[in-house]
Amino acid sequence: MNIDPKKSSEAKHITLHSQEIVRIFESKSDCEIWTAFDKGDEMAFNYLYRIYAPILYQYGFQFSRDSSLIQDSIQNIFIYLRSKRGELSEVANIKGYLYRSIQREIIKNLKATTKRDQINSSALENSFKIEISPETSFIQSETNSLRKTKLQNGIDQLTCKQRKALLLFYQEELSYNEIAQIMDFKEVKTARKLIYRAITSLKEFIKPAK
Repeated sequence: MNIDPKKSSEAKHITLHSQEIVRIFESKSDCEIWTAFDKGDEMAFNYLYRIYAPILYQYGFQFSRDSSLIQDSIQNIFIYLRSKRGELSEVANIKGYLYRSIQREIIKNLKATTKRDQINSSALENSFKIEISPETSFIQSETNSLRKTKLQNGIDQLTCKQRKALLLFYQEELSYNEIAQIMDFKEVKTARKLIYRAITSLKEFIKPAK
């Protein structure tokens, strides 16, 4: 097979260019990156997409197993953001902002594809099966197989909000403040209490029988 040297060189340039973009922005704060993007910096936009599209896909997979729907939701978010450059509000936590965006977009797309427009959005969100990976830190810390099984069963008994908060805290390693923003809590202490109560419930599940 003949390879066009020009095309090969261009492909290499694109790869190197992407790596250079990451190097430029990885040391900047979220606020600086967002401001650059909002002012029309194309490299900032490319950085946001390169870094956050894969993360959003993994997070979106917690809400839906429809790969195409998740990918379409991600594309819609970035198309919207690009079209609104110069009009966007300041963002101090990009991941939190995008997590909220992907949640709303998936809910909207699910309602459209299932023709359940009369269903309340919060009710639809609460019907989601949020799954916590076995690799999550507090599950890994359990070495006893029986306790692990009890713990997983306990997780299944938690409310949707509790599972979601645990996922964000342990699996995504977000702060209470970030979790409060993503889950639209008015106060950070609400996120802290939610996680505390979830952990307390799980401890009851794995507690040895008397």
